[in-house]
Amino acid sequence: MKRMLKLLTAAALVGGIWTAQASAETIKFSVAAEPYPPFASKTASGKWEGFEVDLIKVICEHLKPSKCDIKETAWDGIIPALTSKKIDVIFASMSITEDRKKTIDFSIPYYTTPAAIAARKDSSIGVTAESVKGKVIGVQTATIHENYAKKYFGDVATIKIYNTQDEANADLAAGRIDAAIADSAALDPFIAETKTVELKGFYPKNDPIFGDGVGAGIRKGDKLKGRIDDAIRAIYTDGTYATLEKKYFKYDVGTPPK
Repeated sequence: MKRMLKLLTAAALVGGIWTAQASAETIKFSVAAEPYPPFASKTASGKWEGFEVDLIKVICEHLKPSKCDIKETAWDGIIPALTSKKIDVIFASMSITEDRKKTIDFSIPYYTTPAAIAARKDSSIGVTAESVKGKVIGVQTATIHENYAKKYFGDVATIKIYNTQDEANADLAAGRIDAAIADSAALDPFIAETKTVELKGFYPKNDPIFGDGVGAGIRKGDKLKGRIDDAIRAIYTDGTYATLEKKYFKYDVGTPPK
């Protein structure tokens, strides 16, 4: 009898330890340190806000860890931060591409918006190589937009690389470059603010460079992928996603989950 009690007590202790460990789970989501409105940017008080920040919060409600942290990591070091376990999830408008899938896994897409080229309103620049011949095009470093510009326009235009999209936008507004290629939704706030720049055209979504929409980056083989996939499906189904996107966009950016 005493032996049985000891075994039961030991089992209870082990179970208690496992429960405590599970309940102590902290999931570290990371946005890019560089501002990228309306997806993620800091307020004057240093608080992160934006569409992706709101999505992180509702996804965490479904994951139910003891804590969700929102970190910030420089864009060009965000994949190494994930693979070295400094963060657990990249949630920073990262497009799902075949090249990136060699290093990390992705959740199902949580938004899809087309790439676009922006230029001053009096410019004749468009989406074709001929229209940007001899021009200077600004793009953010380590992005699909940099890859696209280099591939299709590198022989006819000067491609200027910026650490942040804000820097490219500022140079475009000041006339130091002729155009900028970026995500159309990310260009919208800049265009609304400057009033001297407009979108000159969109690029085809089906180009392999643009990938399969934007997803959460997760370490290879991490079971967190399945949990995040389920959470994304849930917020589509219960209407939470539609409510959030209306807060930031005048059009649908969602990618129906498969």
